[in-house]
Amino acid sequence: MITLTINKKIHKIEADPNTPLLWILRDIVGLVGTKYGCGVAQCGACVVHLDGEAVRSCVTKLSRAQGKKVVTIEGLSETGTHPLQKAWLDLDVSQCGYCQAGQIMSAAVLLKENKNPSEQDIDDAMSGNICRCGTYLRIREAIQLAAKQQEG
Repeated sequence: MITLTINKKIHKIEADPNTPLLWILRDIVGLVGTKYGCGVAQCGACVVHLDGEAVRSCVTKLSRAQGKKVVTIEGLSETGTHPLQKAWLDLDVSQCGYCQAGQIMSAAVLLKENKNPSEQDIDDAMSGNICRCGTYLRIREAIQLAAKQQEG
Protein backbone atom coordinates (compact mmCIF):
# COMPACT_ATOMS: atom_id res chain seq x y z
CA MET A 1 0.00 0.00 0.00
CA ILE A 2 1.41 3.37 -1.03
CA THR A 3 0.10 6.60 0.45
CA LEU A 4 -0.12 9.63 -1.82
CA THR A 5 -1.31 13.16 -1.20
CA ILE A 6 -3.06 14.24 -4.37
CA ASN A 7 -4.60 17.70 -4.52
CA LYS A 8 -4.46 17.91 -0.71
CA LYS A 9 -6.32 14.61 -0.24
CA ILE A 10 -4.70 11.44 1.07
CA HIS A 11 -5.10 8.32 -1.05
CA LYS A 12 -4.01 4.82 -0.16
CA ILE A 13 -3.05 3.11 -3.39
CA GLU A 14 -2.63 -0.61 -3.87
CA ALA A 15 -0.69 -0.98 -7.10
CA ASP A 16 2.68 -2.03 -8.44
CA PRO A 17 5.21 0.61 -7.31
CA ASN A 18 6.54 0.72 -10.90
CA THR A 19 3.17 1.80 -12.32
CA PRO A 20 3.37 5.21 -13.97
CA LEU A 21 1.78 7.92 -11.85
CA LEU A 22 -0.39 8.90 -14.84
CA TRP A 23 -2.32 5.64 -14.68
CA ILE A 24 -2.74 5.89 -10.92
CA LEU A 25 -4.21 9.38 -11.32
CA ARG A 26 -6.51 8.48 -14.20
CA ASP A 27 -7.51 4.87 -13.60
CA ILE A 28 -7.41 4.48 -9.82
CA VAL A 29 -8.04 7.97 -8.44
CA GLY A 30 -10.30 9.08 -11.32
CA LEU A 31 -8.60 12.39 -12.10
CA VAL A 32 -8.70 12.46 -15.88
CA GLY A 33 -7.54 16.03 -16.52
CA THR A 34 -3.97 14.79 -16.89
CA LYS A 35 -3.67 13.34 -20.39
CA TYR A 36 -1.73 10.51 -21.99
CA GLY A 37 0.14 11.86 -24.97
CA CYS A 38 3.24 9.94 -25.96
CA GLY A 39 4.17 7.75 -22.99
CA VAL A 40 7.86 8.65 -23.24
CA ALA A 41 8.00 12.11 -21.61
CA GLN A 42 8.35 13.99 -24.89
CA CYS A 43 5.05 15.84 -25.35
CA GLY A 44 4.14 17.31 -21.94
CA ALA A 45 0.43 16.39 -21.97
CA CYS A 46 0.88 14.49 -18.70
CA VAL A 47 2.65 17.17 -16.63
CA VAL A 48 1.74 17.28 -12.93
CA HIS A 49 3.51 18.80 -9.94
CA LEU A 50 5.44 16.58 -7.55
CA ASP A 51 6.44 18.64 -4.51
CA GLY A 52 6.26 21.72 -6.72
CA GLU A 53 8.35 20.31 -9.57
CA ALA A 54 6.84 19.78 -13.02
CA VAL A 55 7.16 16.07 -13.84
CA ARG A 56 6.00 13.89 -16.70
CA SER A 57 3.58 11.52 -15.00
CA CYS A 58 3.75 9.00 -17.85
CA VAL A 59 7.28 8.04 -16.78
CA THR A 60 7.19 8.92 -13.08
CA LYS A 61 6.82 5.75 -11.06
CA LEU A 62 4.27 5.52 -8.29
CA SER A 63 7.07 4.75 -5.84
CA ARG A 64 8.70 8.13 -6.55
CA ALA A 65 5.50 9.94 -5.53
CA GLN A 66 5.15 8.23 -2.16
CA GLY A 67 5.22 10.76 0.65
CA LYS A 68 5.19 13.71 -1.75
CA LYS A 69 2.51 16.19 -2.71
CA VAL A 70 1.01 15.61 -6.14
CA VAL A 71 -0.97 18.41 -7.78
CA THR A 72 -2.92 17.83 -10.97
CA ILE A 73 -4.78 20.34 -13.13
CA GLU A 74 -7.86 19.64 -10.99
CA GLY A 75 -5.92 20.73 -7.90
CA LEU A 76 -4.22 23.82 -9.29
CA SER A 77 -7.18 25.88 -8.09
CA GLU A 78 -10.24 24.55 -6.30
CA THR A 79 -12.41 27.11 -8.07
CA GLY A 80 -10.61 27.30 -11.43
CA THR A 81 -9.44 30.82 -10.71
CA HIS A 82 -5.69 30.37 -10.91
CA PRO A 83 -4.31 33.29 -12.98
CA LEU A 84 -3.23 30.87 -15.70
CA GLN A 85 -6.65 29.24 -15.91
CA LYS A 86 -8.29 32.65 -16.12
CA ALA A 87 -5.82 33.87 -18.75
CA TRP A 88 -6.36 30.71 -20.81
CA LEU A 89 -10.10 31.40 -20.85
CA ASP A 90 -9.76 35.17 -21.37
CA LEU A 91 -7.54 34.66 -24.42
CA ASP A 92 -9.36 31.57 -25.75
CA VAL A 93 -6.06 29.67 -25.89
CA SER A 94 -7.37 26.16 -26.42
CA GLN A 95 -8.32 24.67 -29.74
CA CYS A 96 -8.70 20.93 -29.26
CA GLY A 97 -7.57 21.37 -25.64
CA TYR A 98 -5.83 18.02 -25.32
CA CYS A 99 -2.42 19.38 -24.32
CA GLN A 100 -3.65 22.34 -22.33
CA ALA A 101 -3.60 20.81 -18.83
CA GLY A 102 0.07 19.94 -19.30
CA GLN A 103 0.76 23.38 -20.74
CA ILE A 104 -0.86 25.10 -17.76
CA MET A 105 0.91 22.89 -15.23
CA SER A 106 4.31 23.60 -16.84
CA ALA A 107 3.52 27.32 -16.97
CA ALA A 108 2.51 27.32 -13.29
CA VAL A 109 5.98 26.13 -12.28
CA LEU A 110 7.56 28.74 -14.55
CA LEU A 111 5.56 31.54 -12.90
CA LYS A 112 6.33 30.22 -9.44
CA GLU A 113 10.05 30.36 -10.22
CA ASN A 114 10.02 33.51 -12.38
CA LYS A 115 7.35 36.09 -11.59
CA ASN A 116 8.09 38.19 -14.69
CA PRO A 117 9.35 35.91 -17.47
CA SER A 118 10.54 37.30 -20.78
CA GLU A 119 9.26 35.85 -24.06
CA GLN A 120 12.50 33.86 -24.28
CA ASP A 121 12.06 32.57 -20.71
CA ILE A 122 8.56 31.40 -21.63
CA ASP A 123 9.69 29.80 -24.88
CA ASP A 124 12.52 28.00 -23.08
CA ALA A 125 10.32 26.77 -20.23
CA MET A 126 7.52 25.62 -22.51
CA SER A 127 9.67 24.07 -25.25
CA GLY A 128 8.99 20.56 -23.95
CA ASN A 129 5.23 20.91 -24.33
CA ILE A 130 3.83 20.10 -27.74
CA CYS A 131 0.58 21.56 -29.09
CA ARG A 132 -0.60 19.88 -32.28
CA CYS A 133 -2.96 22.80 -32.94
CA GLY A 134 -0.12 25.32 -32.80
CA THR A 135 -1.50 27.64 -30.13
CA TYR A 136 2.00 28.61 -29.00
CA LEU A 137 1.55 32.36 -29.49
CA ARG A 138 -1.67 32.37 -27.45
CA ILE A 139 -0.01 30.20 -24.80
CA ARG A 140 2.84 32.71 -24.49
CA GLU A 141 0.38 35.61 -24.35
CA ALA A 142 -1.67 33.85 -21.63
CA ILE A 143 1.44 33.25 -19.53
CA GLN A 144 2.37 36.94 -19.85
CA LEU A 145 -1.19 37.94 -18.86
CA ALA A 146 -1.16 35.58 -15.87
CA ALA A 147 2.20 37.00 -14.75
CA LYS A 148 0.69 40.52 -14.83
CA GLN A 149 -2.40 39.34 -12.93
CA GLN A 150 -0.20 37.77 -10.24
CA GLU A 151 1.59 41.10 -9.77
CA GLY A 152 -1.63 42.95 -9.04
